[in-house]
Amino acid sequence: MEPFILKDTRHFLIKEWMDKFPKLVAGFTSKNGGFSESYFSTLNLGLHVNDSIASVRENRQCMAETLQFPVENWIGAEQTHKINIEVVAENAAGKGSLSYDESFKDTDGFFTFDKNILLTLCFADCVPLFFFHEETGAMGVAHAGWKGTVNGIAAEMLTLYKKNGIGEKDVHVVIGPSICRNCYVVDEPVITLVKNRLGDQLDVPFNQIQENQYELDLKEVNKAILLQAGVLEENIQVSNFCTSCHEEHFFSHRRDKGKTGRMMSFIGWKED
Repeated sequence: MEPFILKDTRHFLIKEWMDKFPKLVAGFTSKNGGFSESYFSTLNLGLHVNDSIASVRENRQCMAETLQFPVENWIGAEQTHKINIEVVAENAAGKGSLSYDESFKDTDGFFTFDKNILLTLCFADCVPLFFFHEETGAMGVAHAGWKGTVNGIAAEMLTLYKKNGIGEKDVHVVIGPSICRNCYVVDEPVITLVKNRLGDQLDVPFNQIQENQYELDLKEVNKAILLQAGVLEENIQVSNFCTSCHEEHFFSHRRDKGKTGRMMSFIGWKED
């Protein structure tokens, strides 16, 4: 079952979490309903892609109103396809929300127990990972391209949970919209890294289509890593949305040949 529902033109929400925890805001934006033009039409939320900064800020303000989560409470990152996860608290609110220069440097994930901050990351094909622990409200979000995936950012997040006294079996994870196997072709060196990461797993998430060319399912690689790390299969949901196939909803770096905007993953707890 698809975990995301289209709430309006601008964004999708994780339905099960939304229904169970009305104050939890967790989802993924679309490319529609904003103010950007040209390659970035229209809801580009990336501050780093040569779009008009004024347009991106207007788009972010618009999303803040839509989510009823003030942009002054957002935090953002300078993403570098690594596995660095920043543990943040409410006093970080606003850092990177409207200025890329002020964002967390060299960061591809956030973790927090605090309410009233919205953890945000930007995407245009890579895999968004959402983490939540129901009892404590501990939240995490991660950006997993192929580099972050094979280097284990998903497992790194679970290590943080464990360090904070939360077992892997109690963590719920949603794997969000990202490029699908049919749209994502990589070469042998990437597949070698995937094999090294997954070890002797029999059900491999890739297939060879010609010499040195493989279709790779990054969502399934991340799911396999989560399972190996101890997350229960019933606690993992995987989106069927492909950022490349579903052109009506999403920007895609591959499909658009690099000339494109960015969607945003977000998770936070609104406190009255």
